Amino acid sequence: MMVKQTQKQIKRLCRSRSDKVLGGVCVGIANYFEVDPVLVRLIWVIFTLLSMGLGIIAYIIVWIIVPEEP
Repeated sequence: MMVKQTQKQIKRLCRSRSDKVLGGVCVGIANYFEVDPVLVRLIWVIFTLLSMGLGIIAYIIVWIIVPEEP
C-alpha cells in the first residue's frame, strides 16, 4: 500500500529586497496575496489619505515587524 504524501507550501509574508520603492512592504504584501504591487501601493496611498496619515504609521510598523526575504 502506497501512502501519498503532499507537501503543503507555507506562505510567509516577507518584505522584498529586489523590487522595493521604500521598504518593500507593499511588494511583500502583493506577493503574499498574489496581486499587482501597484494595486497594493495605490490602496495604501488612498488609505493614508482617507485616514489622515494613519497609513504612514501603519507602514512604519509593518516595516519593522515583517522580516526581509531571505
